[in-house]
Amino acid sequence: MDSLTQACLGAAVAGVVMPRLGRRALLLGAALGSLPDLDVAIDYGDAVADYTRHRGFSHSLLVLTALATLLAGLASRWRRSREIASFTHWWWLFALCLLTHPLLDAFTTYGTQLLWPLPLPPVSWHSLFIIDPAYTLPLLIGVIVFAIRPRRRPLSIALGLSCAYIGFSLGAQAFVESRVKSALAARGLAQAPMLVQPAPLTTLLWRVTVIDQGQALEGWVGLLDGDAPVTLNPWPLGDNTWRQAALATADGQRLAWFSGPFLRYDVVTSDAQPHLTATDLRLGIPGLHPFVFTLAACDTAGDWYPLSSTRESQGRPDRALLERLLARVVDTSVEPVLPPRDVADGPG
Repeated sequence: MDSLTQACLGAAVAGVVMPRLGRRALLLGAALGSLPDLDVAIDYGDAVADYTRHRGFSHSLLVLTALATLLAGLASRWRRSREIASFTHWWWLFALCLLTHPLLDAFTTYGTQLLWPLPLPPVSWHSLFIIDPAYTLPLLIGVIVFAIRPRRRPLSIALGLSCAYIGFSLGAQAFVESRVKSALAARGLAQAPMLVQPAPLTTLLWRVTVIDQGQALEGWVGLLDGDAPVTLNPWPLGDNTWRQAALATADGQRLAWFSGPFLRYDVVTSDAQPHLTATDLRLGIPGLHPFVFTLAACDTAGDWYPLSSTRESQGRPDRALLERLLARVVDTSVEPVLPPRDVADGPG
């Protein structure tokens, strides 16, 4: 989630666990809740490494539990801290402020390596957009109220509302998945890889991505759609030879591990030399993806050789597009994003 949300969550947790610290609990909690994201300052060597190692060791439940134990031990050795609370109480404060950060991140689509260093795929539950005012505002209001008058109750209510909203997002996601699975089964695509995630800023509209035979089928399903049919438009994923060339590189393999099948491969010509790129389709929206990586270049003999990966971006949604997405929540005739012209008449 965004930095403001994580700081508010950490502050709220600290105020509930140790209200006797007063306003200092908010500062301590906000700092602890923001700490795991400091890994963005680390240069891992190239763009793919930076992308796939973010939310790695600093978001590991194992690492953060050990860090909480260390911090609690240090606090319990300091006389003034020992007078405020016991080792156990300090441990709960540090542990909950630190661990709620990666757990909240896991509800987004990016991918969080909760059990690093175990070589497991990143965890993504896909039920929250990275910025969601409906989740953040209760926490922010609770923190402000506590800062004015330090009492545990407003923060407890804020945390309860935010947790209830996560529950709502999971229920909404399950409802949309059920609708989409029925539509896919009717098309013989019951086993196709599928991703259902919220539209920007809301859980009333959901983006659906299905991978099928060299193309991604993209569509939008709203909670207020009624009996409107599920419409999926095709977007090409690139030639299979490009995919094989990408997987022949270390960065291509790392991306495939991190993003699963939701990658598109393209060949672009720069300075008369073809370059192979991979786009993570999970993030952004169709046609506007922020994570595009150059992986390899083609020599004069037609052979691909790996490059130190670099990142490009297709831009971010503008105000007009966000307005169309908002209109789509209540109007199924609105198509927020049109498929590319050359595949607009393809099967969907």
